[in-house]
Amino acid sequence: MKKLYLVTNSDKYSEEEFLERVEAALKGGVDILQLREKDKSDLEILNLGKKVKALCDSYKVPMLIDDKPHIAWALGLGVHLGADDMPIALGRKLLGEKALIGATAKSVEAAQKAEKEGADYLGVGAIFETKTHVKTKRTSVETLKEIKKNVGIEVYAIGGLNIDNVDILKGTEVDGICVVRAIMDSPNVEEDTRKLKEKINKIL
Repeated sequence: MKKLYLVTNSDKYSEEEFLERVEAALKGGVDILQLREKDKSDLEILNLGKKVKALCDSYKVPMLIDDKPHIAWALGLGVHLGADDMPIALGRKLLGEKALIGATAKSVEAAQKAEKEGADYLGVGAIFETKTHVKTKRTSVETLKEIKKNVGIEVYAIGGLNIDNVDILKGTEVDGICVVRAIMDSPNVEEDTRKLKEKINKIL
């Protein structure tokens, strides 16, 4: 089974609406969830993280915090580290051997380096342009394939992916996809999550 990885985006919603959307996505079959909050304070992320963790725990879904290992440590969670964040080896030292640590990679060299430093999986992209808060640089499907061939850890495609364009990943053998808006902005989160998961299991 291929995995559907949700990266959250709460900036359009009240906390109550956001948590309802997260739960609907978990019901729909999301396999991994990353809490990504670029504009909140550490305390706000910590408090929201506790509530999201309670939901993830009830659906037995692994959860990570984006780029803040100290908050991940405080909540007993994994962390996703980008190129400008804490080095993976230090994140591993802080969080321990069992913590789930992900890394972003845009080249085979960066991917192999991240694996060597102790990353458990890679997020590779952006496959398409995205409108999220993150600076994105396009990564070709060919590069994605090369990365998948040259590492022994899980590889997820990320960047503007949705049910209408995910076919571009056919034949890449990636382990799953990461989405933000395809789920967070959906008019029917649970149903669209389920459909997207069915589709990636057909094509990947």
